[in-house]
Amino acid sequence: MGRVTERRRVVRVRDGAVSTRPDTLVAEEPMEIRLGGKPLAITMRTPGDDFALAAGFLVSEGVVSRADDVANIVYCAGATDDGSNTYNVVDVQLAPGVPLPDITLERNVYTTSSCGLCGKAGLDAVRTTTRWPIADTPPVRVTPGLLAALPDQLRAAQRVFDRTGGLHAAGLFSPEGELLDLREDVGRHNAVDKLIGRALQSGRLPLSRSILLVSGRASFELAQKAVMAGIPVLAAVSAPSSLAVDLATETGLTLVGFLRGGSMNVYAGEQRLDLYAGAPDGGPAR
Repeated sequence: MGRVTERRRVVRVRDGAVSTRPDTLVAEEPMEIRLGGKPLAITMRTPGDDFALAAGFLVSEGVVSRADDVANIVYCAGATDDGSNTYNVVDVQLAPGVPLPDITLERNVYTTSSCGLCGKAGLDAVRTTTRWPIADTPPVRVTPGLLAALPDQLRAAQRVFDRTGGLHAAGLFSPEGELLDLREDVGRHNAVDKLIGRALQSGRLPLSRSILLVSGRASFELAQKAVMAGIPVLAAVSAPSSLAVDLATETGLTLVGFLRGGSMNVYAGEQRLDLYAGAPDGGPAR
């Protein structure tokens, strides 16, 4: 559904002048993901691309890896007294032969707009083995100059952010710096799941020739989602967490943080970056 923004009254104070006006805010609503009719997860998200969000979440959880693993995704009746459809409950039916995961029996996951993996029992539970090990993918080489140009492209394509100032963005880029897809959401992990879900639906997994750029920090759950989708390079405009760096080091993921202007920190996987491109004799720049 398309309830991306809502209007609210705001009292505006500017240099001592007070006025009232409507303001455009990003919408945030809960979405329950069901698997075979059984509750699996609840996430706070910006409505839109809900089926892709559910599909991407299942990729991140290691449940599905191909478009034909999913038989159907539908909206179903919500939690209202009259049983009407709120478009906030999504049910995913797996294809015959695709096993239901144990997580449907062991836990309900509640995810907020800022935490993609809340409710996990422990660190080992989220170190899911990817079906596309990054170390086995064809090599991807990028230059720092190419990475430095990506945040401006991402920001220029954020249409809803211009109206609200309240959305995170995740963008997929080619190794040549072409913007392949962009999703916005109140939760950065939701934006990434929407990207991955759209790739699953169009048969483009694994994303082994892609760069993932996120508009905020690089948390463990975002690094895990990149690894699960076979993405070799994750870049963020802000800081990574220590667990994100640990996971990147273990899996071979290239992790870049503080990507701002021409500067960046490379925390893992520096072998994919031509760090000294343009330096005399290919050596360190002076």
